[in-house]
Amino acid sequence: MDESKWRSDPLSGLTDIQRFGLKAVLQDVNAADGWSWQRPVLLRNRCWMQLNRIQLDQLHRLLPPDGHAEAPELVHYQTLLREGIDPLVAQQSCWDEFGIDDCQRALQTFWTSQERPNHGWTAQRYRTLVSLYRDCIERGINTIPMLVLARKGSSEPHQLHWLTGSPPVMRHTCA
Repeated sequence: MDESKWRSDPLSGLTDIQRFGLKAVLQDVNAADGWSWQRPVLLRNRCWMQLNRIQLDQLHRLLPPDGHAEAPELVHYQTLLREGIDPLVAQQSCWDEFGIDDCQRALQTFWTSQERPNHGWTAQRYRTLVSLYRDCIERGINTIPMLVLARKGSSEPHQLHWLTGSPPVMRHTCA
């Protein structure tokens, strides 16, 4: 199967029933009024040929973002390094502020998380999706985010696409 078509048109391969459902979701979005955490998000699983509609407030539970790199201990350490502080002095500063055990736990948890593929789905990407979604709705742009999930075992990222209109028009972002 030609994988390139998935990147150029994430709607290719949808069944007639899925296309009908997508049209209904777009109609619901166009009829909705204002921002809400109950707004829809679409999850496309190509392996199982599924297109699922969930509410935005369910996204973090169904597709947990990886926030291990944002542990306060690691953020503080990185900030000190960016300020030109010597790495050993920065490490000592973190130990003084957070404690050795917490710093080591944060670092170990971070490295363990790096061994599990998160397909680029980080806490930052999640917050960006929510922020962009809310901004679009508040500006009167009725759109739906669709995450095309990466295949298990692959190193590819989840692809984020924004669907608008009827028939759906697709805009791709890597955010």
